[in-house]
Amino acid sequence: MAMKSTSPLAGLLRKSPFKPIQEHMRTVFACVSLLQPLFDALSAKDLTRVNELAVEISELETQADKQKSVFRLNMPKTLFMPVDRRDLLNLLRDQDALADDAEKISQILISRDMEAPEEIKPLLNELLAGTLEICSEAKLMIEELDELVQVGFGGREHDKVIKMIAGVRSSEGTLDQTLHTLKRTLFAAEETLSPVSVMFWYQIMELLGNMSNQAENMSDRLLLFLSK
Repeated sequence: MAMKSTSPLAGLLRKSPFKPIQEHMRTVFACVSLLQPLFDALSAKDLTRVNELAVEISELETQADKQKSVFRLNMPKTLFMPVDRRDLLNLLRDQDALADDAEKISQILISRDMEAPEEIKPLLNELLAGTLEICSEAKLMIEELDELVQVGFGGREHDKVIKMIAGVRSSEGTLDQTLHTLKRTLFAAEETLSPVSVMFWYQIMELLGNMSNQAENMSDRLLLFLSK
């Protein structure tokens, strides 16, 4: 006989399918937010702190994974709401990818002694700050889900979220340009750098770019909710 989950998240799900989505996003954002102090510690060459933060990121990523599993296990097959079950699962997947990428970045930074080349530091800092900002914008959108349900996905709340979605899309476009310029800057400096380090920095750039793409995907999911 299957045992019922005693997780608090499962209890939230029985009340509203959006509550655990929001709880999951809060964990994801806590994980992603540690990237800034992680890069600060790297810049200060504080390897002990880098390792400590990498552990914290991994722990939060694991917590997000557990929340995702509870959501999937306890989610009813039929929801009496204007939101498709599959769309909610896809939104959850997009959120989870943010934590996954944050963990991948942290693991790269502790797998070897990494140091950001001076040539790319300004643009790298700009890309990181922009990535954290777009993740914050995505979190704010998710926090509006309950309000949207209460007003039937319409009214002023609808217009407010539409503006948020437009903001995320605009931010993603700006970050794409920053990422392109950053890659070109690293390319121009390649001959003076270790080929292995260059490879890892390209990986980190791609992961940061993926995170902004996932935030945009989340905005697209919410736009889908609003269009139904």
